[in-house]
Amino acid sequence: MSEFLLALDDVLYYPILIIVLLAAGLYFTFTTGFVQFRWLRQSIRVIMEKPEKEGSISSFQALMVSTASRVGTGNIIGISTALCLGGFGSVFWMWAIAMIGSATAFIESTLAQVYKRKDANGDSYGGPAYYIETALHNKTLAIAFAIALIVTYAGGFNLLASYNLQSTFSVYGFYDKATPWIIGGLLAVMVGYCVMGGGKRIVHVTGTLVPIMGVLYVLLSLAIILMHLDMIPSVLGAVFADAFNFQKILGGISASCLM
Repeated sequence: MSEFLLALDDVLYYPILIIVLLAAGLYFTFTTGFVQFRWLRQSIRVIMEKPEKEGSISSFQALMVSTASRVGTGNIIGISTALCLGGFGSVFWMWAIAMIGSATAFIESTLAQVYKRKDANGDSYGGPAYYIETALHNKTLAIAFAIALIVTYAGGFNLLASYNLQSTFSVYGFYDKATPWIIGGLLAVMVGYCVMGGGKRIVHVTGTLVPIMGVLYVLLSLAIILMHLDMIPSVLGAVFADAFNFQKILGGISASCLM
């Protein structure tokens, strides 16, 4: 299984995924007239808008649901992967790819809004599978995408996130063979509570936890910066000096794709 996955990864991750995501980001950036920069102020403003219908999901809550899947597995593991692959220069290219990828994120979100549907209770639902079916008129591809997403989140993504969480406790003396089972059981109960409550409960939980998580993440980052303040000029110098090394470019791009 390991050999099969590595062989598949060598084809899909390098170079197909990198080429497709980078090309899509550049295409959407130019065709929208650099929308991620033109509408930056507007995008910040609408975060605090209240929903028109009472009980609906606010812009802030939608942002928190989205952020919940990024802070952690992407921001921590993705960046550490980039630094291992490409060194200091990869940081510059993660900044660049994040700006380019913002256009892709804008298009995805816009399509989800345009092609969303209403259920019997008047609540909205949608996403890529729905606009693939409706806009591309390809139900087979939409079903394939939905199945791939279920497999990814039910298996791969949750396995990675839960493994990383429990492995952080391995440095402590109380960690033994039972610890992963206990942590896994607690995670299963908490996730089950969220999922069984439907979309609104997921939004409510992430709307409460993610701001706390985000603030702690930023505070920890600032603490690390302040503790090594004397190194910042040399670090920034190394980032820009290394940025145009070919290996660093690939390292930054590959980590951005992971995120």
